[in-house]
Amino acid sequence: MRSNRLVTQDVIAERANKRPAPQSTRAALVQRHFAAVPLFSECSKRELRLLTKMAVVEPRASGATLVTQGETGNDAYIVLQGACRVVRNGRRVGKIEAGGIVGELSMLNHAPRNATVVAESPLEVAVLQRAQFFALLDQVPSIGRKLLNRLAARVQELDRRALS
Repeated sequence: MRSNRLVTQDVIAERANKRPAPQSTRAALVQRHFAAVPLFSECSKRELRLLTKMAVVEPRASGATLVTQGETGNDAYIVLQGACRVVRNGRRVGKIEAGGIVGELSMLNHAPRNATVVAESPLEVAVLQRAQFFALLDQVPSIGRKLLNRLAARVQELDRRALS
């Protein structure tokens, strides 16, 4: 499988018909996944297209580690297909499925990863690389403002939960 192929039900259907999915179809599918990520939910279609264009779609095998607790990282991963387990201090603390994002905080501030994330099944992920992501934020400041708004909302929600 080529690393730039997004394997989804639509693409599988296309393959069954012996026709490759058009590039625009794959890009649209990846864009829909980005739109479903809360961090990017306020982005316009144009901004989502720009994010999608800079992402690299790659497969990951079942059992592959996406990020390791305590290590710093430059990449964030949007899970396009498959599922991952989240392990913190040796304990399973969660699961991330298609539409989830992994490693965004470390990508943004270069801090150590707060959990290890391991593929429970074969994955397709869209990789956002720190340098390219920040270059895009420099070119399109509106994306940065929207991300700040979403991050602030996330902090407020965590604060509400902690006080409940």
